[in-house]
Amino acid sequence: MTRFALAPALAAVFCAATVSAAFAQAKPATSTAQPPAQAPAARAKWVQPVKGAATIEVIRGNPKQVGKEVWTVLKIRNTSSGAIALLRADEYWYDASRNMVTGDTQRHRQPLNPGEIIEITMKSPLKPNLTQSQINFAHANGTIKATGVKQFK
Repeated sequence: MTRFALAPALAAVFCAATVSAAFAQAKPATSTAQPPAQAPAARAKWVQPVKGAATIEVIRGNPKQVGKEVWTVLKIRNTSSGAIALLRADEYWYDASRNMVTGDTQRHRQPLNPGEIIEITMKSPLKPNLTQSQINFAHANGTIKATGVKQFK
């Protein structure tokens, strides 16, 4: 056998030995003590997403300045009968002449199930003469009717 034919044969034997050692499994340790019994985990429930108009309740915090930004914290509760897919909140800040000055967009990427509460923080750049803001909501399958509340029931 030539040395050129011997090299691939040795490489094949080395690979076979390495792979078989890597896939070998150790036997589980046996113990005389029984682990405590645990209840099985609850299965996740899939909820049909809302198509068209969805409804939410919103608790809007007071805007506050943090560094060079204006933060507005929103607590949102889904009051629809189905999940809200890809919730999006858009905040627009206006000056005294009702010209749009700045804003922010935040998204909640997981489905928002009925009755679930989330918190979104809007972070808009601080500009001079900000007087009021407006927040619009939308989702992947339609529009959202938002109702402002003081607390969730």
